[in-house]
Amino acid sequence: MSCGSASCGCKTQAGMVSEIDYGTPRRYADTDVTLTIDGQSVTVPAGTSVMRAAVEAGVNIPKLCATDSLEPFGSCRLCLVEIEGRRGTPASCTTPVEAGMQVRTQSDRLQVLRRNVMELYISDHPLDCLTCAANGNCELQDMAGVTGLREVRYGFAGANHLQDKKDESNPYFTYDPSKCIVCNRCVRACEETQGTFALTISGRGFESRVSAGESQPFMDSECVSCGACVQACPTATLQEKTVIQLGQAEHSVVTTCAYCGVGCAFKAEMKGSEVVRMVPYKDGKANEGHSCVKGRFAWGYATHPDRITKPMIRAKISDPWREVSWEEAINYAASEFRRIQAKYGRDSIGGITSSRCTNEETYLVQKLVRAAFGNNNVDTCARVCHSPTGYGLKQTLGESAGTQTFASIDKTDVVFVIGANPTDAHPVFGSRLKKRLRAGAKLIVADPRKIELVSGPHYKADYHLPLRPGTNVALLNSMAHVIVTEGLAAERFIAERCEQKAFGQWREFISRPEHAPEATEAMTGVPANWVREAARLYATPGNSAIYYGLGVTEHAQGSTAVIAIANLAMLTGNVGREGVGVNPLRGQNNVQGSCDMGSFPHEFPGYRHVSDLTVRSQFEAAWHVKLQSEPGLRIPNMFDAAVDGSFLGLYVQGEDIVQSDPDTQHVAKALSAMECIVVQDIFLNETAKYAHVFLPGSSFLEKDGTFTNAERRISRVRKVMKPLAGYADWEATQLLSNALGYPMNYSHPSEIMDEIASLTPTFAGVSFDKIDAMGSLQWPCNDEAPEGTPIMHVGEFVRGQGRFIITQFVPSMEKVTRKYPLLLTTGRILSQYNVGAQTRRTENVHWHHEDLLEIHPHDAEDRGIKEGDWVGIESRAGTTVLRAQISNRMQPGVVYTTFHFPESGANVITTDSSDWATNCPEYKVTAVQVSHVTQPSDWQRSYSRFNEQQLALLRERESAAAPAGAK
Repeated sequence: MSCGSASCGCKTQAGMVSEIDYGTPRRYADTDVTLTIDGQSVTVPAGTSVMRAAVEAGVNIPKLCATDSLEPFGSCRLCLVEIEGRRGTPASCTTPVEAGMQVRTQSDRLQVLRRNVMELYISDHPLDCLTCAANGNCELQDMAGVTGLREVRYGFAGANHLQDKKDESNPYFTYDPSKCIVCNRCVRACEETQGTFALTISGRGFESRVSAGESQPFMDSECVSCGACVQACPTATLQEKTVIQLGQAEHSVVTTCAYCGVGCAFKAEMKGSEVVRMVPYKDGKANEGHSCVKGRFAWGYATHPDRITKPMIRAKISDPWREVSWEEAINYAASEFRRIQAKYGRDSIGGITSSRCTNEETYLVQKLVRAAFGNNNVDTCARVCHSPTGYGLKQTLGESAGTQTFASIDKTDVVFVIGANPTDAHPVFGSRLKKRLRAGAKLIVADPRKIELVSGPHYKADYHLPLRPGTNVALLNSMAHVIVTEGLAAERFIAERCEQKAFGQWREFISRPEHAPEATEAMTGVPANWVREAARLYATPGNSAIYYGLGVTEHAQGSTAVIAIANLAMLTGNVGREGVGVNPLRGQNNVQGSCDMGSFPHEFPGYRHVSDLTVRSQFEAAWHVKLQSEPGLRIPNMFDAAVDGSFLGLYVQGEDIVQSDPDTQHVAKALSAMECIVVQDIFLNETAKYAHVFLPGSSFLEKDGTFTNAERRISRVRKVMKPLAGYADWEATQLLSNALGYPMNYSHPSEIMDEIASLTPTFAGVSFDKIDAMGSLQWPCNDEAPEGTPIMHVGEFVRGQGRFIITQFVPSMEKVTRKYPLLLTTGRILSQYNVGAQTRRTENVHWHHEDLLEIHPHDAEDRGIKEGDWVGIESRAGTTVLRAQISNRMQPGVVYTTFHFPESGANVITTDSSDWATNCPEYKVTAVQVSHVTQPSDWQRSYSRFNEQQLALLRERESAAAPAGAK
């Protein structure tokens, strides 16, 4: 029997997964209404539905089409009630409460009506409850029991849909129309929750059925496989294939997704230690029960056959790997690091932390480097993505993180998206953003490419500013110029909350004619009148918010652009309340956390400089070791020092720097020069080809800890299975530290978090117990904010007064020339993630199995390139070959590719150009030439040969380890 809530879909059969979630009543007005339901008085906000009020009174009304994640619909006619003085039996889900209303939810008449409705449903439904995949987890089955239906009078000889053909095209779920009751929940979920509008009801009357696209298979339609329809379906019409294969789960564990920086909460539904499915958790503060194709379905990589589960070592990278015990691998790595330091000096080794690992694991790696290695040579992948965010926001606002919650978008009037593609890279937030746009919010998009947000279902960007790559600062300056010179600045906000001297100097700078849109138009390529109108819209009274991504930070002027964004927000007073702010969309699941934990060579956890004697003394007292006061090497410095012969040892946890870092050939040269590289990962990645020690890593399903998402939300990661290799990543780091002679003896990650809290002011109030009790926490969380800080800079900035900083536009060194006449920029695609190590080992390859080069039709025609042709892309750094995709999303003169497949060599052609403040690579601006070719590049041929050699070595290892009879 269902609990009958407005949506929970819980099941109370013995052994079934249960979740009761009544949600929060919507408040339509400040006045409350009192009514009587089944003789019980209940008071609810005006505008509440009768069904919702009944739930508040503890009364469960049968329902099928209703769910608290969707707007009321009233189609199933099962939630009928009787209201005194009113004719008929209205649907309780669509009937608002009225003062003094007398409601009956149970009577003989209602029982007969409901049973008749259920009889009609069942008459056209397969009688396979015992073998149905949804058995024990089917709301239709539950409601048949609730209504007392025991027989069906109408028989099955007449017209029915029992022979309708299944659609098995989607790799993750099936669509069985014979089980469809046309409740519309899937259609409404696709519209309201996801915002894709891929589903509809085709046919009329008895022939009505759910249809994807124009009666297409799901895989041929616009469906993005977010799973919202599957989650909403009350029957087995839409069903996960894993449930069909494995059966219903028996228990669940709430954890956090290990993909992008949205940080979605999921229930891992389990049978023993096997994951049956991942279900978005309704109480997840970041996702509120929604998901994308990656988090919802692409978790199979965790048990993929490619997983390396035994440590390996080798003296030279040309040698075959040799499987060894954990003890031998750890001792070998420690002895090699000590040997290198004894020969080349203390600073000759370092480490790289992972933005995919937990906060606790990242904290231990930077502690290992500082305390056990004895230097500050630690860095993280944020170096190559969001390090300019940390620098720019710290300088202007006082804190190296975004200002808002994702829910803040619900109160935004004007959204300014620059250098970000939320619907592909942060799809759950992208869906929430689209919902706000459909509700009437205005939108400005600044992007060289026509991303989905420019024109989507039921909304359209008010302004698309198709700027040329590398001109972000010029565009932002010109928008600020308009706001200042047209008197649109928030003068009172600036006077009360910003440094006046700095503002005066900046105002004089930005008012110069050189920053006028008419003056910058030739540089940016954006018509001056568009810039003026967009600036006026952003400065309009109300709430305006800026969302940006790697299209801002991954430039030679990435830090300058972040500062310019902060200037713009302060200039218009759009900081410090809901619906506004500066919102960096972090790429990986724990980029924010890896930065928070002190992964940069110049900062301890909490963004405090290593040269600060007071801070350093605190860590020395806690860690019982003398710490260095000088910043260590950044990742690019490590590579340069390796080539020069002074940096010879590296510990890399959970990052694939060969594939992800720019100028691949330089990276490979640096790694080849090192004498000991220790790679800790779940797969033998590109970097592992240069490694001497491989330590098996653990997936997010195999560990406890926390992730911190783009809104500073600290969420729990909970272990659902034992580590396949025997140790979680934090345990392996601890083993290495102990072998090096620096003791680490934590028994659980909660103890590591306790240490983080004791040493990091913004985390002072954080603990596993508090997170478990509250669901999640947003830092700062301390005595001043014991329950966390959803909105930053309320009342005053973290630094006291906001600081305007002059942002002089300096054109990129990467300029188009006769030899390289096009500009290459890069980005992500919905189905794949980062370097693809996880998603390439899932069914997501059905959507995207290779990186393509998007090129405008005019540029393609000039070069004799047709759709699908092999094209060579050459830059001053190198050459690679991809297939062409001719696309009107591009502007002439600009080409685009993704970087999810190592064989594509996207970073073979990116250069060593980087941000002036942080060395973040300029991935987004590379001057290239594109030409029609017929064969792979020299680099790709070399890559294939190297891969074949590595595969042969692995096969040799496996053969040696196999029993004699199996060889």
